[in-house]
Amino acid sequence: MAESAFQGQVRGPLGVIETTESDNIVRWDGERLYVEQDVYHNGQLVHRKYRRTVTEPIARAISAMLASKTH
Repeated sequence: MAESAFQGQVRGPLGVIETTESDNIVRWDGERLYVEQDVYHNGQLVHRKYRRTVTEPIARAISAMLASKTH
């Protein structure tokens, strides 16, 4: 796991530190934009290629960039 392991979020109810690793490539499955992430709890892999939906502001920014490329 990368050195980012110490920059995770504390998940209080679960009693774990959650960290993620991603290639940061935005993907489209025909319905939604997402990035794939590997999710770790206390350094142990719990989800491989977890699909985290891209937020609306990011989706709008990508849409604007694509629109400007087509004009």
